[in-house]
This record gives sequence, structure tokens and C-alpha cells, in this order.
Amino acid sequence: MNLGVLVPYFNSVVQPELEALRPSQVSNQTARFSLDADVLDDIAQAAEKLCACGLEALIVGLTTESFPGGLELLEQGMTRLRDTTSLPVVSATHANFAALESLGVKRISLATPFDDASNEHVREAYEARGFEVVAAEGLAISDLAAIARTPEPEIEALFARADRSDPEALVQVGTGLPVGAMIDSLEATHAKPVIASNAASYWQALREIGITDPVRGFGRLLAEY
Repeated sequence: MNLGVLVPYFNSVVQPELEALRPSQVSNQTARFSLDADVLDDIAQAAEKLCACGLEALIVGLTTESFPGGLELLEQGMTRLRDTTSLPVVSATHANFAALESLGVKRISLATPFDDASNEHVREAYEARGFEVVAAEGLAISDLAAIARTPEPEIEALFARADRSDPEALVQVGTGLPVGAMIDSLEATHAKPVIASNAASYWQALREIGITDPVRGFGRLLAEY
């Protein structure tokens, strides 16, 4: 089975993290798009080219809840992809929501690479979906490409700050932050689920195409749900 993966041009994290999650019967086919005024056109064109591979589903490796109107823009793009490709389409943003709903979790803390102003938009997006956000911690990294080079100790400290308000789960937003390989250790440290954007999007895509095999080593979501 082939999964199409659409990634922002500067993002160096989505592709390797999703490849690490790939079961043997699945192939990931990746294309990149620009983040500019024509982003929806760019995503649609990238998807059209990937469809020549014969895809089962599309993953949009993008979270947009950090800026005003971002969710609406993303939904427009996903609807367009569904209409033009007739494929299931998963976004990292909506996959986080679906993962939390599957776990039955309502009280959450957010961990992001964004600044406080962006995190307020993220908070509002999750609260609008019915989640109680007890903390929203960020790294305030302005250079999008630099997010991928965040050292593990800084990520660990970010999650430690997010866990101070006793949430039921820790939610990482932003596909450029390299959290995938750390999920197991973070869950062991904090004794609660860690929902990470890239892992959640791959989990949802696998379930959409009927693959329910557990993927171990990347947290409870992929291993148990």
C-alpha cells in the first residue's frame, strides 16, 4: 500500500519520522509544497503528482492552528484534496484531535515550538473542540527550519513545563519538532499519553486504510489504539 505524504518545503522532520513508523507492507511517497499565498494550489498540485504512484490515502504534514483562520484554511485544502483525489485525507492537526478522542482524554497540556501569541491560537482551537487546555508551553522558535534542530534536552524541558498543571495527556503541536523518537521515554517520564503531531497523523492514516497492526516504540497511541 502506498501512502502519499505532503510536506512543507522547509520541513526536514516529517519524512524521516513517518518512515520510522512505516510497516513493511506500506510505502511512503513524499512530495513538498510551498507555504505562501498559493499554498492550497501548491498542495493540490503536489497531491496530483503523487497520485500517479497509486495511493491509498494522503497525509498533509501540517498544523495550522497557530495563526488566525488556519484551521479553516486547512479544512478547505483537505476538502479540495478529497474531492479531486477521492482518497482519505489526514492532516496532523485533525489527527491530534482524533487521537485524543480515541484515548477519551479531555484535560490536556500543549507543547509547541511557537511563541505565546501563536500558542493562544492553538489553545483556542483545542478548546473549540471541547478540550480543557490547562497549559500551553512553547519554545518561541521563529526560524521554521531551525525547529528541526531543537536539542532533546530542550524538548524534555518543554514537556516538563507542560506537565506542571496535571493534565491527562501531553499534546505536541507542530510537525517540525523532532519528538517521534522520544515519545516512549516521555510517556515513561510523565506517566501519561503523549500525542505527537507526526505520529498521530500516521496512526490515523494507517487506520483509515485498514491497517490495525501495532507499531511499537513510539507511544501508546500507535501500540494500543
